Amino acid sequence: MAAEIILKLPLVLLQFVVAQVDLSNALSEFGGARTVTGGSMLIHMFFAQIFVGFAIAAPVLQAWGARTGSPRMDRLAHSMVRFNVLTFSTGATFAVLFLVLLVGLYPSVTASIFTNFFYLIAAAMLSMVLALWGMYTYYYKWDRYAVLKKNRHIAMGLTMGVFIWIWVVIMTGIDTYMVSGGGAQGQPITAGSVESFGASLGQVFNPMFVEMVLHRTFANLSWPAFALGAWASFKYVRAKSEADKSFYDWASSVGLTWGVGFLMLQPIIGYFIVYSMKLSVPNEPVSGAAGGSYERLTSGASSGMLYTNLLLVVILFVLSAVAMYLGAERHPDQASRVPIRFFGLVATVAGLYSISPLADFPTYYFRYIALLIMIIATLGAFITYMRGRLRFSYGSPGTMYRVVLISLGVFAAVVALNMGFMKSNSRVPFAVYNQPDYTIESTPPPASFGN
Repeated sequence: MAAEIILKLPLVLLQFVVAQVDLSNALSEFGGARTVTGGSMLIHMFFAQIFVGFAIAAPVLQAWGARTGSPRMDRLAHSMVRFNVLTFSTGATFAVLFLVLLVGLYPSVTASIFTNFFYLIAAAMLSMVLALWGMYTYYYKWDRYAVLKKNRHIAMGLTMGVFIWIWVVIMTGIDTYMVSGGGAQGQPITAGSVESFGASLGQVFNPMFVEMVLHRTFANLSWPAFALGAWASFKYVRAKSEADKSFYDWASSVGLTWGVGFLMLQPIIGYFIVYSMKLSVPNEPVSGAAGGSYERLTSGASSGMLYTNLLLVVILFVLSAVAMYLGAERHPDQASRVPIRFFGLVATVAGLYSISPLADFPTYYFRYIALLIMIIATLGAFITYMRGRLRFSYGSPGTMYRVVLISLGVFAAVVALNMGFMKSNSRVPFAVYNQPDYTIESTPPPASFGN
């Protein structure tokens, strides 16, 4: 009897301690419900965006390697899908945590979203299951299929990429509906019953949908590519053999070219996203909410984030030009460094001008003109770099080149996460824009919101 009491004593003490803990205001210690919920989502998105980018790129690289006979492509594709297999559980854990927080802290809007978009969410879950089937089959049958049944193996990888992209498209539709409220003719979400597929599909095809799908697709290929370049630069330092050094140097160049190639599209698509937000203001907005998420993003509480993101994007372009200039050292006669330096200087000056106070004189259009010049100049450096890559000798990049690539990976991650935070914050205090029954705060939107 005494032994049983002794064994149960730690459990009794633990129950007593837990009973004394007051969790009523626990979230306030961590910045509040929004901070905790948003933080869990941002951590999930960090892994999810790399997952999507690698899932799409890995089978493409393998197919490219099969066509060109490059074993490096196979090795890089295998490394990318291996990263996805190893980190998927981490990203999924924070996704589940985010869902738990949504259900517990925002039960009304969560229930309404799930019932209104029930069929689309079911389709998204099915696409996720098929994407995971493709990923695990693709990875674990690599040794068996990658040589003798290469086309079938590539098809498995493409299954992974296609179905995870379908997941992204569906989630983007729901997300943009919450930001835009469905646009000028948007219909409110329903909470009482499962909505029809046609009605929910109409809400998904809102004014922001196409632009955001393009933006996320290219972003999920751009920032993970920069992450790949940073990873390869880090691995180069630890590599022992000359063959490994050559591979990681080559992989860093692949990450740089893919990252810069898709980065150049982002400011252009971003402009159309903001413009679509302007067009999505409903005909009869809730009192005080006229202008909506566009007004809040460009001149309201989120305008500081927009400028910060512009600054970070300019830094990405400048660092990309520097990385291409330093990477062109691999060329036998280094002939391509001169035009890359010229284009890089033009891109830098134009980028710095676009974030300066002078960019609004004589008209604010000059800011957009400067950004366009930055993109065109970067394109010139990119084409020159790509032409020079045909003669590159890999295996000995300079230290500064690796430092710049690692910095690019860090800044690209910050830009990607800040964009998601900025977009979601643009609809605050609404959880679903222009629907006062679904707000993030406990009180209705203030009368001055959007003014």
